[in-house]
Amino acid sequence: MSNDLIIKDLRATINDKEAGEREILRGLNLTVRQGTIHAIMGPNGSGKSTLAHIIAGHPNYEVTGGEIWYKDQNILELEADERSKLGLFLAFQYPVAVPGVTVANFLRAAVNAHRAEAGRDPKETAIPVAEFRKLLRSGMKQLEMDDSFARRYLNEGFSGGEKKRLEILQMTLLKPSMAVMDETDSGLDIDALKVVSNGVNALAGSEMGVLMITHYQRLLNYVKPDVVSVMMEGRVVREGGPELALELEEKGYDWLKEEAVSHAG
Repeated sequence: MSNDLIIKDLRATINDKEAGEREILRGLNLTVRQGTIHAIMGPNGSGKSTLAHIIAGHPNYEVTGGEIWYKDQNILELEADERSKLGLFLAFQYPVAVPGVTVANFLRAAVNAHRAEAGRDPKETAIPVAEFRKLLRSGMKQLEMDDSFARRYLNEGFSGGEKKRLEILQMTLLKPSMAVMDETDSGLDIDALKVVSNGVNALAGSEMGVLMITHYQRLLNYVKPDVVSVMMEGRVVREGGPELALELEEKGYDWLKEEAVSHAG
């Protein structure tokens, strides 16, 4: 069974209220190896966040062609919760607030959903309260979060840094085998960026692949990628090592536009 995330000729559209239906992904090919950190960079509108949402199963996008394979399954045939149980995780760029639901209750429900087994009483597979509290406190300590954080309502009134810490805390508890991180550095000051990056580095390893979407080199100063891919016009137009991100930081993206055009042809 392959734990690599393999995307083949992926095409997708979204129905825009003003512009109507428009194609965003235009034959995208990408492989994220298990146990590696794979960064995707690219200008606004290149389709990076669209790719993340499609991997997670967001209903607003229509896949018109291609396949996404993970653990010998085309995940495009699976519901979002089935993809999650398979080991996929999406750290959102803009996490949603859920008033009335505490962080602790949400996280325990998520863990129990992953532990659930068909045909068994959910109470039998649920994580014991004491074990959950121990895991929660350990994760929060690593991310420099106060204990009171667990009693707050999910993302309600959270700063950008608190929202991103919570996304990493979910990863810590759920232990995905493939994490997709959509602009995790967005809205973070340098101190929060360091804390979040340390959390990612602690989780990354042979048991977890990471697909990390970002605009800027600064995140990659703290979370070192093994591979860097550049997206433009809904396709990957260049792939390389960490040095490619440094080149993009220096030159920008304009020099790659010709390659995007040549791929389109």
